[in-house]
Amino acid sequence: MPVPQQLNPSFAATRSPLPNRPPFPDKIDLARERLIVALDVPSVAASEVLLNRLDGTCQWFKVGLELFTTAGPAVLEPLAARGHSVFLDLKFHDIPNTVAGAVRSAAAWGVRMVNVHAAGGPAMLAAAKAALDGVANPPELLAVTVLTSLDSAQLESTGIARSPAHQVELLAKMCLDVGIRGFVCSQQEAAALRALTGLDGILVVPGIRPAGSDKNDQKRLATPAQALGAGASFLVVGRPITQAPDPARAAEAILKEMAEAL
Repeated sequence: MPVPQQLNPSFAATRSPLPNRPPFPDKIDLARERLIVALDVPSVAASEVLLNRLDGTCQWFKVGLELFTTAGPAVLEPLAARGHSVFLDLKFHDIPNTVAGAVRSAAAWGVRMVNVHAAGGPAMLAAAKAALDGVANPPELLAVTVLTSLDSAQLESTGIARSPAHQVELLAKMCLDVGIRGFVCSQQEAAALRALTGLDGILVVPGIRPAGSDKNDQKRLATPAQALGAGASFLVVGRPITQAPDPARAAEAILKEMAEAL
């Protein structure tokens, strides 16, 4: 399945462009709109160092459990002040009422994406979706299917005998039934999910590594070109950028690889 030529129009319209960008972006700028840098760092100071080093290079940033647990919602303020778009990656998974409240709170912080674990079940997913009803300019609600750190053996150890691909499909269909059309998935399941969601689905693919990079703790990996070719809307890249000697240069190399695939 080819890469969709545009994102969901209602979602794309909410993106905050970087200042001084031309109105008709070239392929590098199109790639910039689809690259999310994971701010998986232990402190606000460390995140500010990265933001300064990536200034003018990256538009999207992901705030996950490590940084949010350290700093709380205050960590989102400098990102908003710089005009960046934020994916709040807290993977809510709790009883329906608790998750609904968490999603409403995230929407109030002005983030552009927020996610929940699809394994929370239909009632939890429906509550998360309903929590955004009536919210002006709501974030995109994403469901996490199977973590990219899980392969078949890891999944089986949790009591799930299905392959990651079959588990992803089962969870995705459950999400679609309650109206959630955004997913976090690996490249290996992206084409199947694109077929299920159509062009208006939002597919966020982590576990992205340029050719020759260290796998770290990831199991189901992909290069930027592979993920875009499978139908990814956004790519999440962490350590290959954030732990590089020159993060901006590393990001530019990935943007170039993405642009060549678009």
